[in-house]
Amino acid sequence: MNFIKQLDEVKHATKKQIKEEHWHVEGIIKSKSNQKFKFDLSPIIKFEENDYGKVGYFNSKSDKIVFDFKENWILIDTEELIEYVKETQKKDIDLNDLLDDLSWNIILSKIE
Repeated sequence: MNFIKQLDEVKHATKKQIKEEHWHVEGIIKSKSNQKFKFDLSPIIKFEENDYGKVGYFNSKSDKIVFDFKENWILIDTEELIEYVKETQKKDIDLNDLLDDLSWNIILSKIE
């Protein structure tokens, strides 16, 4: 299942926007929001054995970061995440901690 199908009023970023602004698609989350957001769809990568994650950027123009898992997508607010990283000065952050500590997050099920 494709995350973009969860959006209305879809606009894809240009190659320049992806490279310089770190977002991939803009749209409105169906049945969850009436506001347009820019989403970072960067894939989860393997850093080391049993260590997976994403690389983030303080200069990102994305509004939300999307984590793509087998059964759901987890959306995290980019600005709130950046502030969290600055405050905690952590370089490695567990996604479960973010779900507990951040106020804006959405989990969208892929199972219909």
